[in-house]
Amino acid sequence: MTEQSSPPRVSFDPAEMAAPAFYRVLNSVVVPRPIAWVVTRSPGGVHNLAPHSFYTVACVDPPIVQFTSVGRKDSLVNAEATGEFTINLTPVSLFEQVNATGTDFPPDQSEAEHAGVRLEPSERISVPRVAQSPVALECTLHSTLRLGDSTVVLGRVVHVAVHEHAVREGRPRIEHLQPLARLGGNEWAALGEIKEIRRIPYGTWSADPTIGERVRGD
Repeated sequence: MTEQSSPPRVSFDPAEMAAPAFYRVLNSVVVPRPIAWVVTRSPGGVHNLAPHSFYTVACVDPPIVQFTSVGRKDSLVNAEATGEFTINLTPVSLFEQVNATGTDFPPDQSEAEHAGVRLEPSERISVPRVAQSPVALECTLHSTLRLGDSTVVLGRVVHVAVHEHAVREGRPRIEHLQPLARLGGNEWAALGEIKEIRRIPYGTWSADPTIGERVRGD
């Protein structure tokens, strides 16, 4: 394989940059990010709905997902108070509504009402889910972890509700979910080309030296 020189690079040093500036760098390179559209309920009964793009699976057994609240957002405050929340998938069809629920409404106002997002009762918890979202994860609060100016919220998934038309061969199918993703700045993304490839077992790789040659481009 022929050695090739890499292109010149620009350096970003967090020790030399203000936190908001480095945050913009991280947001621009950790992409695309799935979005947790989190429904919580305040102790006063107000339903908060907010998108959080620092979101992923934390554990398989038990099933735990996590999202990060940068600062003490209403989602964090309410989840700590009630111990419950739902995480809803953000479909492309609700792009405008998802963005609108990122507005910093006061805690005593419901983003869902302002944005015209219909909520419906959950199966296992008292906090509702987004009716128009094809997937809703019903969660109980497992724990939180404070890291600097942010808090990681870990939720145990107690129920998953998926629109029937989005399930095929026993699992939700990406072509029916059509999720939004967050990029850098004010940029968002929808699905582009979907690639499918099987992982190569080591036994197969070691038995056929041409596999490595093809992967390396020899």
